[in-house]
Amino acid sequence: MSTKTLTRKTPAKPATTADWDPALLERPRIASNVEIHAPTETGAPWVLQRGHHQHFRLQPDLARLVRAMDGSLDHTGLAEVLGPPWTSHHVATAVHKLADSKVLDDGKPIERRSTWFRFVPPMTLQFTVLRPERLLSRLAPLVNLLAGRTAAAVAAVFVLGGILALALLAPEMDAALGRPLPFSAYFGVLIGVLATTAVHEIGHGAVLTYYGGRPSRMGVMLFYMSPAFFCDVSDGWRLSRKEQRVKVALAGIATQSVIAGAAALTALLLGPSDLRDAVLVFAVATYTSGIVNLLPFVKLDGYIALMSHLDVPHLRDRAMTEARRFLARILFGGRGYTRELPGRRWAVAFGLACMAFPLYVIAGALTLWSDLLQRLGAVGTSTVLMAVCYLVYRLGLGFTRLAGEGRTAGAPAWRIAAAAVLLTGAAGAALVFVKLPYTVAAGYVAQDRGRVELVLPSTAHLSAVRTDATVRLYRAGLMTREQTGTATVAALTRTDTTAPLSAFLPVASTPLELPVVSYPLTVGEAPADRAGAAQLDLGRLPLGEWLYTKYAAPLWGW
Repeated sequence: MSTKTLTRKTPAKPATTADWDPALLERPRIASNVEIHAPTETGAPWVLQRGHHQHFRLQPDLARLVRAMDGSLDHTGLAEVLGPPWTSHHVATAVHKLADSKVLDDGKPIERRSTWFRFVPPMTLQFTVLRPERLLSRLAPLVNLLAGRTAAAVAAVFVLGGILALALLAPEMDAALGRPLPFSAYFGVLIGVLATTAVHEIGHGAVLTYYGGRPSRMGVMLFYMSPAFFCDVSDGWRLSRKEQRVKVALAGIATQSVIAGAAALTALLLGPSDLRDAVLVFAVATYTSGIVNLLPFVKLDGYIALMSHLDVPHLRDRAMTEARRFLARILFGGRGYTRELPGRRWAVAFGLACMAFPLYVIAGALTLWSDLLQRLGAVGTSTVLMAVCYLVYRLGLGFTRLAGEGRTAGAPAWRIAAAAVLLTGAAGAALVFVKLPYTVAAGYVAQDRGRVELVLPSTAHLSAVRTDATVRLYRAGLMTREQTGTATVAALTRTDTTAPLSAFLPVASTPLELPVVSYPLTVGEAPADRAGAAQLDLGRLPLGEWLYTKYAAPLWGW
């Protein structure tokens, strides 16, 4: 859910209205893309909608003023229409506040933004596919049936029963997650995950519709480089009770948890097979997705539920502003800092977590996927490098915003500059003196007569390979891997050849081959698998050299 509030203190004449036509401020009119929604029932808020995505909660008196703004009345006339306690001064203050929030007609053409595409910072791309009102209205009878306590009890049985089933199948689950599976199994898991994600989003919209709201759009998105679906339930801010908004937020997680439980229980009925392995992988992935969705530090369902429970619009953005001001006060000094969430002692800690968590997600994704992507050659290597560059960009943007808070609060320029120099120096020292273990993602292939070869894509940092370097051999699955042996590089004799796809991806035997460079290995005992993942250990490098060698140097092999 997305919302803003117009109840925060704003100067009577902000600088943003300086270039307005005075006549438009004197006889204000709401913009053509703005709509006022009356309360749906007693206790519900007034909501101002701007465009398709933004919703503002209004106090009743301010809502009355906005509804009266048709361009025919000046400030005195509006005050007379509204009556006490409104005065022309109060109206003027509110007009400038509304103008600053881009709610009023400024005489300029309305910028028509795309209705099918939207970028949501820091790393989400949304593509609208459909307007869901008709679909959800057809589902209303089913939702009414599932809204009772009996259905909730049955759902709990599936969720808890599925967890128990996974515990009973723990050895089989570990094997399924840690070994290559055939393409057909992965395809089935992918289709299941996509279908479950779609049902998850329909769950949000269905519960919102049940309570009288209107989901505005549904579609697909890239969320931190991961494909997913979405359902815009911003209209939930019109609901009268926060408990209803919490249920809307958690409906998707509840839905997918039931599906995960059903899959895990189904696995109990299946014998050893690729089908059972695929069902187990799907169940674990779906449960895990639900748990991740509960995290409140990014704009996922858990955050929306927390924001709804606290009834604080834009909780995350405001908490991060508090955290930036806290850090700016420590680093830069200054006295003009204001509180975004007064009375909430946890706001700074929550804001710091919200600032750090997206960086952690990006760094974690790099750690998890970089080796796998770099095994795929130029495309994978360039993708990883772009993610690293984006991470550095986010860090730079964060410091820029931090400095901006300091300047706004009156911090001296010399102190901001000094802090920038010190932080730059600390980063430089870390690049030189902090050392990390350097490894290269690779694969291995066992040939006839026990001969084993290390295989790398041609874009790998081949110049780092050295004789007697340690190589760890793995059987890798989709989520875990098991070390099956060790070896050393026997010689630097390079051979251009091909290797099966299973040497780079956790895919069971397939005829697909990739062009590679191979090196002979010395092993004590040939691994049981014909091909698998490998990791080349090349000692420890300073952080700066490590970053260049791991993420930039492979590009020069194009």
